[in-house]
Amino acid sequence: MLAERSALLADAAATGSAWCRAHSDLVDAWLAELLEKATLGETTGLALVAVGGYGRSELAPGSDIDVMLLHQAHTDVASVADAIWYPVWEKSLHLGHSVSTPKEALRLASGDLDTATALLAARHVAGDAGLTARLADGARSAWERHSRHWLAELSERVAQRHHQAGEVAFQIEPDLKEGRGGLRDVHALRWAEAAHRVLLEFDAPSLAAWEAVLLDARVELQRQTGRSGNVLALQEQPGVAAALGDPDADALMGRIAEAARSIAWTSDDAWRRIATALRRPRSRRAEGAREVVPGILLGGEEVSLGPHAALNDPLLALRVGAAAATHGVAIERRSLEALASIQPAVPVPWPAEARTLFVDLLLAGEPAVPVIEALDQRGLWGRLLPEWVPVRALPPHSIYHRFTVDRHLLETVANAARLADRVDRPDLLVVAALLHDLGKGSQGDHSAAGATIARTVATRMGFPDDDAATLSLVVRHHLLIAQVATRRDLDDPTTIRLVAEPVGTVERLRLLAALTEADSLATGASAWGPWKAGLVRRLVECVTDYLESGESAGCLPPTPFPSLEHLARLAEGGQHIEGRGNLLTVMNDDRPGMFSRIAGVLAMHGLDVLAAVAFSTDDGRALDEFRVMDHLRDEPPWGRVIADLKLALEGHLAIHARVMDRARMYARSGPRSRHPVVPSVTFDNRASDDATVIDVHAADAIGTLYRITRTLAEFDLDIRSAKVQTLGSEVVDAFYVRDRSGDKITKQARLAEIERAILHAIRE
Repeated sequence: MLAERSALLADAAATGSAWCRAHSDLVDAWLAELLEKATLGETTGLALVAVGGYGRSELAPGSDIDVMLLHQAHTDVASVADAIWYPVWEKSLHLGHSVSTPKEALRLASGDLDTATALLAARHVAGDAGLTARLADGARSAWERHSRHWLAELSERVAQRHHQAGEVAFQIEPDLKEGRGGLRDVHALRWAEAAHRVLLEFDAPSLAAWEAVLLDARVELQRQTGRSGNVLALQEQPGVAAALGDPDADALMGRIAEAARSIAWTSDDAWRRIATALRRPRSRRAEGAREVVPGILLGGEEVSLGPHAALNDPLLALRVGAAAATHGVAIERRSLEALASIQPAVPVPWPAEARTLFVDLLLAGEPAVPVIEALDQRGLWGRLLPEWVPVRALPPHSIYHRFTVDRHLLETVANAARLADRVDRPDLLVVAALLHDLGKGSQGDHSAAGATIARTVATRMGFPDDDAATLSLVVRHHLLIAQVATRRDLDDPTTIRLVAEPVGTVERLRLLAALTEADSLATGASAWGPWKAGLVRRLVECVTDYLESGESAGCLPPTPFPSLEHLARLAEGGQHIEGRGNLLTVMNDDRPGMFSRIAGVLAMHGLDVLAAVAFSTDDGRALDEFRVMDHLRDEPPWGRVIADLKLALEGHLAIHARVMDRARMYARSGPRSRHPVVPSVTFDNRASDDATVIDVHAADAIGTLYRITRTLAEFDLDIRSAKVQTLGSEVVDAFYVRDRSGDKITKQARLAEIERAILHAIRE
């Protein structure tokens, strides 16, 4: 049997459900043979029954062989069971086994959902077929009789599983089975279907096709890893993609996201209708619907087309979508299917009413997300916005982003709607939020490509030229505020002009500020927090002052650095090191490499640096301040850190060796992004009047900041300030540096050597 199974595992032509069926058939024949030998062919009153996934003939490479030895008062059932189970165990195969009479099995199923659903897939393998039929018929009959109870429990179980496993479509390493939109959702729908008809006639064929995509990937994952896992890890994605004929991992994950979103949407729709049925007393008729818009009815938790709906109205889909979103309900499925089949194209340029409906839909906020998803599932959204199609189900490139590009856009719209009262033109804000990443469906700089797309879309939608220009500008610069706030020195007057000059007006600045927050919140948990929010708020206030007054003297910080207290302590001389909360302050006689020594000690203790600033006096005193994060504790162990810092500053600690040892010991296994970060070093002598700005982009690794700053020290460069960010699996650091004469670095030969050295240090 193992030889045949190995041959099947090696057969590249067999994939997905075909592989599972062949595997199930192979195991069927083997188990039948074992039963034959154990009973000498006398199987009356004995049956081997496949249940669960094996019963559905979905036996993946790592699946348990779930089998029941069914008997009817057989006197020697224990020895028969041993004769079957032990050969399976001896071959190191996973076995889920039980011995039971039909009555016992049905009694157990009456109080246990897992058993009840497993028996719904009961399939005869060998022995007494009548016994298997009695079990299968009894299980299905009991399921139908107690359907209200089982469906309520199953619905709760589905919701719990979604909460625990996350979304298949939006996770960079999805759980293909248990996640929302995964294979278990398909199983749950079929279990529900066994009780009552819950799938509409157009759902079943599509559901089977989407299921096949996930099952193909699951089978290949388990074939390649030799394990039973269902999480498609980053390092496994290229191999699975190649086996399934996808050009790359992005293409595979795009297909998986598309299938999973469709499964999740179908599942949500079905369970919503089931919930309505469960809440409604059996004797009560559905409540009457009322007309909320001419031809559109609101009843229960959905809107639908009324008998007098103008089916030839090109704005009908927008009317239905806006009505659903503003009332916080779904679009009734048959109405949605009707819209998909008859919806005429919106005239170009759009009439004013079309723009109003479109904006009303977006301004509904969070309720708009499932409504747009429904329109998108049936191709209606792509008809309204053809530029949407290239980013549909486009997977994110790193763990920093939690959603596919299209879902990220919808989440950004929902966030922007909550911020609408901060801007003069809420309509432009939500439209910009919807459009801002459409350029990711094109080659090259997505902001530049997106600006062109935004102008095209705005013109087609009938926005005036000034509004189209504003939308294009906001999309072009949608990253500007976040990048400047987190990577540039806000005390430098040049920084303020970096934002003010391209933005031009306070109205556009407010749009960009609101979009920055909405975009960051939709990106992921690490993309927006008090630190970043404070920097953005401060930058926007300073740029506003500049735009209103025309003058920029820098941006006065809420707490100046260095403070008067800092300056007084520096003047006292000596060494002062203090750790408080997440802030480390170091005052010392200035010496080469002081900044990098501090960064090295922090790396030794596993602390991530969020930001750092440095200051030095003309008489040789230095002040460095580091804002850090300890992932293990509320506050770093400052006592140990400071003790090591004192040794390091005196040259009594092997910092480099210790950091490298820690980096090797805690090296992250496997990739953290589908697209490995290509390290880069760029120089900007225009971003500051008195310093050269060095931007470094690299993969996140232990000691990266130390290695970079150690390299800068080797070139005898003075670090005036540093902005350090970790974005998922990437670090984006900016350093304001001067040479020992206090000048910028302008010679190309020296800049090239610095770049070469930093890149070498990063790869070390």
